[in-house]
This record gives sequence, C-alpha cells and structure tokens, in this order.
Amino acid sequence: MAASEENNALFPIFVLTMIALPLVPYTFVNLYYTFRKKTTDINCRCSVCFRSGKYRKSLFRRISNFSTYSNLTVVLLWVVVVLLALYIKHVNVEIQIFEPFSILGLESGASDSEIKKAYRRLSILYHPDKNPDPEAHKYFIDFISKAYQALTDPISRENFEKYGHPDGRQGLQMGIALPEFLLNIDGASGGVLLLGIVGVCIILPLTITVIYLSRSSKYTGNYVMHHTMYAYYHFMKPSLAPRHVTVPVSNVSSWYSKVMEVLIRAAEYMEIPVRRTDEESLQKLFLLVRSELNLDLRNIRQEQAKFWKQHPALVKSELLMQAHLTRETAALSPYLQRDFKKMLALAPRLLEELMKMAIIPRTQQGHGWLRPAIGVIELSQSIIQAVPLSARKATGASSEGYGPFLQLPHFSEAVVKKISRKRVRTFQDLRDMKPQERAELLTQVAGFTANESQDVEVVLEMMPSISIDITCETEGEEGIQEGDIVTMQAWITLHRWNNLIAALPHSPYFPFEKEENFWLLLADSSSNDVWMSQKVNFMDESTAIIAASKAIQESKEGSGATAKEIKAAIKEAIDKVKAGSRLVMSKFQAPSEGNYNLTSYCLCDSWIGCDSKTNIKLKVLKRSRAGTRNFVAADEIPSLEDGVEEEEEEGEDDYDDDYESEYSEDDEDVKGKDAKGAVANGSAQVTGDGSSSDGSGSDEN
Repeated sequence: MAASEENNALFPIFVLTMIALPLVPYTFVNLYYTFRKKTTDINCRCSVCFRSGKYRKSLFRRISNFSTYSNLTVVLLWVVVVLLALYIKHVNVEIQIFEPFSILGLESGASDSEIKKAYRRLSILYHPDKNPDPEAHKYFIDFISKAYQALTDPISRENFEKYGHPDGRQGLQMGIALPEFLLNIDGASGGVLLLGIVGVCIILPLTITVIYLSRSSKYTGNYVMHHTMYAYYHFMKPSLAPRHVTVPVSNVSSWYSKVMEVLIRAAEYMEIPVRRTDEESLQKLFLLVRSELNLDLRNIRQEQAKFWKQHPALVKSELLMQAHLTRETAALSPYLQRDFKKMLALAPRLLEELMKMAIIPRTQQGHGWLRPAIGVIELSQSIIQAVPLSARKATGASSEGYGPFLQLPHFSEAVVKKISRKRVRTFQDLRDMKPQERAELLTQVAGFTANESQDVEVVLEMMPSISIDITCETEGEEGIQEGDIVTMQAWITLHRWNNLIAALPHSPYFPFEKEENFWLLLADSSSNDVWMSQKVNFMDESTAIIAASKAIQESKEGSGATAKEIKAAIKEAIDKVKAGSRLVMSKFQAPSEGNYNLTSYCLCDSWIGCDSKTNIKLKVLKRSRAGTRNFVAADEIPSLEDGVEEEEEEGEDDYDDDYESEYSEDDEDVKGKDAKGAVANGSAQVTGDGSSSDGSGSDEN
C-alpha cells in the first residue's frame, strides 16, 4: 500500500519534470530573440497605412501578433506547469517513516510497563469502541496497534532495534511514477497501460514521421507544392510577356492576364474550397471586375459563358485576385474574405517561384527568358500595390500608364487627369518636382488637403531609387575572347529621400508585411535571353557584409593581390554595403565572336516605377590565345531536374489546349534567336544613368 501511495505521489512530479525539461530552455530562447529584435520603424507612416491597421501597435494588434500556435502552446504548457506545482504542493503527502516509540509518545528504550500504559491511554482516544470516527479507527489499526505489536513482541523489537524495521532487513524497493490504477494490471487497467505504452512509444512517433514525410514529399524547400512547380514550368512560355512585346496598346492587358492565368494555376489555389454559398457573391464580383478580365465585348455572351465554364477554383481565384487589384473587396462575404487573405498570403511566395521558372536555364547556353520574367515582376508590383492591370496600359504621354500614380495615397484616375493638364504626365515628372511645387500642385489643382499632400510626400520619401555599376572582365587577361569565363561584378546602390536603407514598402491594400526584393538581370533583350539573374535584398546588412567580403577576398586572391590590397578592398566593400549598396558577382562563358548589346535590369517586386535599366555594348574577339581558358562544358551548364522535364512530357496532354495556342503566339519569333548571346567586354562599366564606357544604345520602348 505504501508503495502504491508513493507512486501516486510521484506521478505529478514525473509529468511536471517531463514538461519543464524542454519548456524552460525553449521559453528562454524565445525571450532572447524577442528582446534582440530591433524596434526601428521601417514601415510607411502615412495616414492611409495607419488606418489600414497593418502596422498599428495597438493592444489588439500586439495580442494578434503574439497569438501564434507556438506562443499559445507555450502559454498553455506554462499554465499546466503552474497547476501541477500547486497540486503537488497541496495534495502530495510526505512519506512518513515508521517510528513505534514516536507513535506511542515514548522515548527510545522505554520499558514494557511504560509501553502498555501508553497503549492503554491511546486506546481510550482512538479505539473503535471509544471513538466512532473512521479516521480514528484507521489510525488505531495502521499505527497504534502496529507500534504496540512491534515493541511488545521480542523478535519484532529486536529487528527494529537492529535493522530499523519490525520485519527485519529490508531490500531496495523501486516504484514507477504512475497512478495506481495503471499499475493494477487486472481487468481494464492493464489495457489502459498497454494502450498508453503503445501510443506514446509507437503510434505517436510513427504518426509524426508519416506527417513529416507526406508534407516533405508534397512541398519544395520554399513551401511550394511540387504540382505548382510542374504547372508553372509547363505554362511558362518565352512569349509570355507584357508591353515589352510589339503589340497594339489595346492588347497590353491581355499579356498581364496571361501571366495572371499562370499564377492562379498554383495547386495551393486549386485546393481552396469553392462553396455553393460563394456563387452569389462571385456573380456580383464578376460584374464589378468584368472590364479587367480581357473579354471580347463583341461576343460578350460567349466570352462570359466560356469564363464560367473554367474550373470553379480558377474562376474563384481570378475573381478574388482581380477584386484585390481593383480594390473591390468590401462586398466579399466573410468566407470569401478568409479565402482572399489566404490567396494574398501565398502570392509573394508563388510569384517568386514563378520568377524562378522564367529565368531557369532553358536554352543550350543555359539562358532563361527575359520577357516572362519582366511580366512576373510587374504583376507582383500590381498585386502588392493593388493597381489594376488596365491602369498600366501605355498611353501617349507615359509608357507605364497611370498605374504608378495609384500607389500614392489619395490618388485616383480623376486626380491623374487633373494634374496632367499641368504638364505632369508621367510619374517621374511628379517625383522630379520640388516639394513646394508638388504641394501647390496637389492642393490647388488636385484638391488635396495639407495632410493629404503630406501623406504623398511621406510615400515619395519611402520610394527607392536604384543605380547600377557593372564591371565585366576576364580575370588576368585583356579583352574577352570566345570561350572565356567572364566575371561580372555589379554594385547595386539604393537611395531614399528619408535616408533609410531597409524599409517596408507602402502597401495599405496588401494585408501582410512584405519586404522589398530586387532582381538583377543581365540579358539580351533582342534574343529574349537572360544570361545572369540574382535576387537582391537590402534588409539584412550583416549578411550582405559577409557575402561581399568573401567575394572580394576570393576575387583579389585570384588576381594575385597582396594582403594589404585585399584588406583595403574588403574595407571599401564593407563601407559600400553600410552606405546602401549590395554586391552581386557571377560568371558566364563568352559566346562566339561578335558585338552584343546587353541590358541590365534591376526590377523591384513591390514598387511601380522604381526599376532601373541600363544598356552596354560589349565586344567578343576571335580566339587568338592557345587553348580555351576555363572552358565550361555543355554538360556543366545548370539544367532542370530530370523529374521536371519528364513531368512536362508526360503531363503535356493533361492541360487545356487553349493555353498552348494562347501562349505560343510569338514562339516562331523567338526561334533562331536563342543562338545569339550576350557577353561582357573587358572592364566595361555601366551606371544607373544608362551610360557605358564603350558606348550605350538607346532604351527600348
């Protein structure tokens, strides 16, 4: 009985120990990283962003940010720990050692007469015939009677005096910190114990393993489904592009629509349920965004019927995304609002993977496609800023339409028309104005209040300006000859009027925090080839310093520089990074002899009108040196995984034939151009103004 009571008392202690062992260090680690975070405000401070509530530091906002599954689990476990501690403190009974002399109230070594007197005295108080209390009866039997018997029986008393126990020498006793009903293997309790052991030791680890393996086989490293990657690879075409292709202005929005149609084919979007209750809301939403769906107005009935015949998930995804772009989300039902936010939360991740599918090596030379890459980035800009695709149609005054104006607070198409009468026809015209002139224009012409005009200034101060300084050369040699390995070094410098480097973009209609990402592309626009691509981020300065220092050190060591020169070059690179620059280095193989017009693009995925584009003329000479330096074999060029190529061949017939015909309009124009390449000339430099040391072509429209 004593052993069972001891086990029952130890069970809460055992549970408390098992919970506290991982919980305490995990809590301290979380607190450390929480207090280590910087508190600098890097988000937009305009009134529109404040009213959106995305960055508002209210009590509800703080609670919402804290209310993650991980944090709630930690809090719940701490509540369990406190309750267990209180239970152990109040319920747990200390194990009493059997002391017969103490029980009878005698000194050690008392005589037999004294023992009998004490027993008679306690019997009057606790004997069942004298005291009807059940507790007194139990105490008399369990303690008083046993103590009297242990001291009056010669053998028991000898054992007690010799071994400390009436029964003689006691062996080591061990127990299990489990409740008594689990230790009693008779009846149903044995099955409970067996189920507990099997569940904790076998079923639980097996379940966790199965869930992990099933999830890892379903998603890529960027938490994007494999089926999404296969669909994006299949539907990505070299002609999938926006206004950079020569098409009538009226058809520009159709190019964006085609990029949109590829985006919404993500498996994540296809898994969003389509409810019967959504039908009425989607019908109303269709009427609001119909002008953005690129339907042929001459056959509007047939076009509408064709649109609704698509897969319901595609219809729902496109309507919700168009509702976001046109800012028509107020009429969404609560269920659609939840699906809408889920779509937007997934959009940046999916757009990044779609971008990778555009620039992944597709040609024999290992080049990606330029036009689809630009189309994906510009669609990302529209989604982050909630700007309709039709607003980005080129007009006579601006090649970007009035879309860039709509990312400013309080701006609308009517406001753009008003200020265009004052010869402010492009977004750059507005940015180039002096603050005082701009304030007068907005207050006197556009009808803004002083506070609204100040909001515009705040956003303009947040907008980045990008400049690029590129050097392309063959290490250790003069000029570039065909087959050489060319090293491209690019310094990308970011500047804002408010002098911030790391900042979050103004995006009040995008309900989640979104970091600015920039994509550097070195491409030949005439052949639609991307020779080099790199994602650039200005949020993490320490990582950029480490990467730049390592790249500069390796470059200088390869050129035979001294230790002093290497140290000076690393210091200069660190100073540039701290001043707002990022280093991008890449290598590619020079193509055949000829003159090439390369273009470097630095594209921002969050702002409209902040992209940078520079041109450079490069010359590749005929090989005159013996051998081929560092020649890269064709089989060493990065290629897609075999699984993706096989999936394309096997699943080619599984997709709609309509998309094949729609996306292959310009395939014939691209054929024959892939053989053309673009390569760097020795020590040619390019800056953000589009100039080059050896000449520069004019920007293409």
